[in-house]
Amino acid sequence: MALTGRTALLAALGSVPIGIWDPSWTGLLAVNAPLAVACACDFALAAPVRRLRLSRSGDTSTRLGDTADVTLTVANPSNRPLRAHLRDAWPPSSWQPGTETTASRHRVTVPAGERRRVTTRLRPTRRGDRQSDRVTIRSYGPLGLFTRQGTHRAPWTVRVLPPFTSRKHLPSKLSRLRELDGRTSVLTRGEGTEFDSLREYVPGDDTRSIDWRATARQSAVAVRTWRPERDRHILLVLDTGRTSAGRVGDAPRLDASMDAALLLAALASRAGDRVDLLAYDRRVRALVQGRTAGDVLPSLVNTMATLEPELVETDARGLTATALRSAPRRSLIVLLTTLDSAPIEEGLLPVLPRLTQRHTVVLASVADPHISRMAEARGNTDAVYEAAAAAQAQAERDRTADQLRRHGVTIVDAIPDELAPALADAYLELKAAGRL
Repeated sequence: MALTGRTALLAALGSVPIGIWDPSWTGLLAVNAPLAVACACDFALAAPVRRLRLSRSGDTSTRLGDTADVTLTVANPSNRPLRAHLRDAWPPSSWQPGTETTASRHRVTVPAGERRRVTTRLRPTRRGDRQSDRVTIRSYGPLGLFTRQGTHRAPWTVRVLPPFTSRKHLPSKLSRLRELDGRTSVLTRGEGTEFDSLREYVPGDDTRSIDWRATARQSAVAVRTWRPERDRHILLVLDTGRTSAGRVGDAPRLDASMDAALLLAALASRAGDRVDLLAYDRRVRALVQGRTAGDVLPSLVNTMATLEPELVETDARGLTATALRSAPRRSLIVLLTTLDSAPIEEGLLPVLPRLTQRHTVVLASVADPHISRMAEARGNTDAVYEAAAAAQAQAERDRTADQLRRHGVTIVDAIPDELAPALADAYLELKAAGRL
């Protein structure tokens, strides 16, 4: 039976004693001449790697948890067909753990003078920019005995945006906003500070809203309706210092703060308010200002994508000064930071009056659900000690919150899944009370 390809190579190698040096090249060549010819022909027929032309197309952004498809076009300008294995290398966080090997490797065949496309599907596990590294191509001859290998650079960047999981709460918050804004029929008058229109009195209306002049001109009692004021300024301040790096569940506190900020920005922009963003620790990490209502949410999402916690103590004095420069007129300032006693008492409290005397201030903080579970633990000595430690930590947090409330700060303290809707509710309550 005739042997071809790899089988012939192994058979030929097995006929040559290993470790014996034959000074006579004639004998060696006589035994391996067919193999040498086959290898030389296989190497010669393998398409050259360096002459290949690579280009990319596809997705440039995706949300965390979604997929992104990046297409690599391989052009073969040589006169030999390309039979190759290709590895499209990206950072490890571009895929779910354990899937990189199958997702980044492709087998490709490109006839001479033609081009083919291969698609790499990314599923990033972290926010930020993911940049392609290099493309390694191993070109085989028709027998598969010898290969040519080389690498190419084919730059491409995929920006991984925050997932904005709290957007599922937006319809319910907008419905409540429409009630406040007078666009939905309700029995009670819309709260606010701007006069909207007149309507007929219904039982339950506040008698202070009766417009006696209008009532005198018609047969029914008329009442004034009000709407929340529009075109108010909201400054979202993200603390990117070391406390934002603490992980609650599977993500840093900063990610939960971002999600809450995005829901509030979406709601406030639909309410006709202007929304800006400041990210700060010891210097300005990001600043988004002057965006229109339709552009503010995409701008915030794109800016937040590359933000990462910095392992430095936040400069509260510098943060306050920068916030005051960014909000020269009366505004709603939302501080997304920690409620830990040390950073608040030593950093924020001494400079807080500079903010509260001019602006309405809301402080939103991510609570750790593990603390609540520890506080409920019982059954053995270790569980009792854990419960005592959790109770002490919660008591310190409550004491810090009370200190801030005495300065007129509205506190929103909730676990990651509940922080965004709780912050949106606090905004709506302020709007209903006419404090914006």
